[in-house]
Amino acid sequence: MHGLLVYSSSRLNVMQCVQRHAVFVCCTLQTCLLYKFCFFCLMHPGKPLYISSKHKAKNWGMAVNVYSTSITQETMSRHDIIAWVNDILCLNYTKVEQLSSGAAYCQFMDLLFPGCISLKKVKFQAKLEHEYIHNFKLLQASFKRMNVDKIIPVEKLVKGRFQDNLDFIQWFKKFFDANYDGKEYDPIAARQGQDAIPPPDPGEQIFNLPKKSHHAASSPTAGASRLSSTTPKPTTPTSRPSSAKKIPVAGSTPAKGEKELEAQVVHLTEQVNTLKSALEGVEKERDYYFSKLREVELLCQEQGEENAPFVDRLMEVLYASDEQDRAELAEGEEKDGNQHEEGPDGQQEEQDEY
Repeated sequence: MHGLLVYSSSRLNVMQCVQRHAVFVCCTLQTCLLYKFCFFCLMHPGKPLYISSKHKAKNWGMAVNVYSTSITQETMSRHDIIAWVNDILCLNYTKVEQLSSGAAYCQFMDLLFPGCISLKKVKFQAKLEHEYIHNFKLLQASFKRMNVDKIIPVEKLVKGRFQDNLDFIQWFKKFFDANYDGKEYDPIAARQGQDAIPPPDPGEQIFNLPKKSHHAASSPTAGASRLSSTTPKPTTPTSRPSSAKKIPVAGSTPAKGEKELEAQVVHLTEQVNTLKSALEGVEKERDYYFSKLREVELLCQEQGEENAPFVDRLMEVLYASDEQDRAELAEGEEKDGNQHEEGPDGQQEEQDEY
């Protein structure tokens, strides 16, 4: 009995020693890890503790979706929109149509959600339609990655039409305001030295015709001189004055051709400048009337149920297409014609009664 008690007590002592040793080892490991962490913080101040791109992707979260309607849509002018884009991304765009390359939208997504799109793949110097489509595919992938519900009308945007690009950039401005957190961003450094050249304007291309005409005109004279040197000289002296007379005639025809081509270039350049000024005037007039119609639409929406018939009729006029306008005009002419036909019959019936 005494032996059993001694054995049990010794076993308890061994267990206690093992537990104490385990606790000591755990405390030692924790202390070592703490010292290692402090040493790392001292040697690398300000360095983040996570570097993996997977952790970075998890920190994006979800983008705030915005929906643009006739009520919520901002009425920013095209000049304000372009100024805003140039100010944020340090670009030199002059027209809304130049946003059709898609490069600016890709860099906006990199600004809002760093790392969601690879700017190395973006073609900032895109000049052709298939390059625009490449940029918009990258934009669509970033939208999908950030759970953005907006559907990008790529086929319309790459055509470079004013209204399509204006509608999309106005929506993107609202999306930017809803997701921007105010952090600093260096757009030039983010592009890694790539020059963001805006797409070329077809109206500004002027062909250098005088140089081509000069080379084309110089070739006949050279051929004529070679032919004159290779052909045998006639024996009769009367043929020499005739050949001497033909030489200045061959040299004078190219000079006349050059002058005519230069005059055509000057005339075509004047026509291009005239059409440019006329187009600018038409665009200003279009923007003016569009803003007026927009104000009328907002007033109709503010009226609500008051003056409902008048407001409904006015909204129908605003949203009517050309085909509807023609159909309504045809119906109105038919009604007027029927009234004119019924008028004389009624007068004859009254005269018969009398």
